[in-house]
Amino acid sequence: METELNKKNDKYKTFRTCSIICLIALVLSFAGCGIGDSKSSSSTSHGQTIVKGSENIPKITIKEFFTNIGKNTGIYKLIHTETAEEKAALEAQEAAIKAAESIDPFAGKTVPGWKSFVMMAIGFLIVYLAVAKGFEPLLLIPIGFGTILVNIPGAGMGDAPHGMLHIIYSAGVGNEFFPMLIFMGIGAMTDFGPLIANPKMALLGGAAQLGVFATLFGVALLNFIPGIDYTMKQASAIAIIGGADGPTSIYVSGKLAPEMMAVIAVAAYSYMALVPMIQPPIMKALTTKKERLIKMKQLRPVSKTEKILFPLVLLVITALLLPPAAPLIGMLAFGNFVKQCGVVERLSKTMENELMNIVSILLSLGVGSQMTPEKIMNPNSFGIILLGLVAFCVATCGGLLMAKFMNLFLKDKINPLIGSAGVSAVPMAARVANKVGMSEDPTNFLLMHAMGPNVAGVIGTAIAAGVFIATYGM
Repeated sequence: METELNKKNDKYKTFRTCSIICLIALVLSFAGCGIGDSKSSSSTSHGQTIVKGSENIPKITIKEFFTNIGKNTGIYKLIHTETAEEKAALEAQEAAIKAAESIDPFAGKTVPGWKSFVMMAIGFLIVYLAVAKGFEPLLLIPIGFGTILVNIPGAGMGDAPHGMLHIIYSAGVGNEFFPMLIFMGIGAMTDFGPLIANPKMALLGGAAQLGVFATLFGVALLNFIPGIDYTMKQASAIAIIGGADGPTSIYVSGKLAPEMMAVIAVAAYSYMALVPMIQPPIMKALTTKKERLIKMKQLRPVSKTEKILFPLVLLVITALLLPPAAPLIGMLAFGNFVKQCGVVERLSKTMENELMNIVSILLSLGVGSQMTPEKIMNPNSFGIILLGLVAFCVATCGGLLMAKFMNLFLKDKINPLIGSAGVSAVPMAARVANKVGMSEDPTNFLLMHAMGPNVAGVIGTAIAAGVFIATYGM
C-alpha cells in the first residue's frame, strides 16, 4: 500500500513540476513583452515595442508568423504562382539582405596590440583543453590553432584577399558550404534504427529544443544590461546554441548574424565538448534513483527497407513543409541514404572518413579565423557564452522532464536519463546517458535507447533553424 502511495506521490510531483515550468515560461513570455515596453524608445502610439537594433526587421504578429511559415512551405510554393508584385517584393528583400550582409560592423575597427596576445593565449588554452582534457579534440585543436594564427601580428593569415585563413573562411564557412558537408558526413555515420524502432523518442528530441526557444527570452533579458545589445536575428542565431549542434549554429549564424559566427560556433562546440561535465549533475538532480534504475525493453529489429525509406520520407516531408530546413536535413538524408542503400559503399566510407576529416579541419580553421579581439572581446560576445550555457542546461532539463511526463501515461516506462540525449551532440550525449545509467546499474545498457532521442535532436534543431530562417531570413 505504501509503495502504491509513493508511486502516486511521484506522479503528482512530476506533474506539478512540469506544470510549474510551463507556468513560469508563460509568465516570462508576457513579462518580457512588458519589460521591453518600458525600455524601448521606439514605442508606437499603441504601446508596441521592438527589440533595440531591430528597427529594419518587419514586425511579426502571431497571425503573420504562421502566415509566413505557411507561405514558405513547399506545398504553397507548388500550388501558388507568384505575381509581379510578389516577385518585385522578393527581389527588393533579397537586395536588402545582400546589402546588410555586405556591411561589416567590425570594418575599420582597431584594437590595442595586447588584445591580440590575449586572443593568442585563448587559442593556446583551447588547444590545451582539447589535448589535456580531451574536450572535442577533432574540432577544438584546429579552432585553437586558427585563433593563434589569425592573431599573430604582421602575419596577415586572416587578411583579405590572400590570407590563407580568409580564403578558407570565404570558401566554405561564410557561405555555409562546409556545414552542409558536415551534415552529409553525420548522415553517413548515423543509424536511425533506434528512432524508427521507437518513434516516441522523437518527443524527447523535440522537448530538448526548449533550450533553443528559452534562449530567446534570455536574449531579451540580457538586452537590459548596459553595453549588451542584440537584434532579433542575432537572438535567433544565438538560440540555436541550445541545440548543442555546431554545424547548425554556423549555418544559422551565417544566414542571420554572420558577424557573430565565430563566438557562436566556439560556444556551441565548447558546450558539445563539455557534455560529460554539464549533463550528469542535472540528470541526477532531476531524477530519482528508482527512475535511473528503470530497464527498458529491447528495441525491435528494424528492417533494411525501413532504414532505406526513412531518409527519403524525411526529405519529402521537409521539402513539403519547411524548405528553409531542407539544406541541412537534405544533406543529412543524402548521407544516410548512401549508407543504408548498400550499393555505393565507397562513397559512404569517403563521407564517413576522408571527407568528414578534411571538412572538419577546414571548418574549424575557418571558425578560428574569426576569433579576433574586436569580435570576441566585447560584452555581446560574453553574453553569448553565458546564454549558451543556460540554453544547453535548459535543453537537457526539457528532455528529462518530458521523459518523466511521458511515464505518467506509458505502460512501458522510459528511463528519464535518455531524455538528456535529446540535444544534438551525437553520439556523446547518448554515451553520457548510458554511462550515468550504468553507474547505477552496470547491467542497464541505455546506449541504443538514447540514440533515438539523440538523432531526433539533430532533426529537431535543424527544424528550429528552418523556422528561424523562414521567419527572419527569407
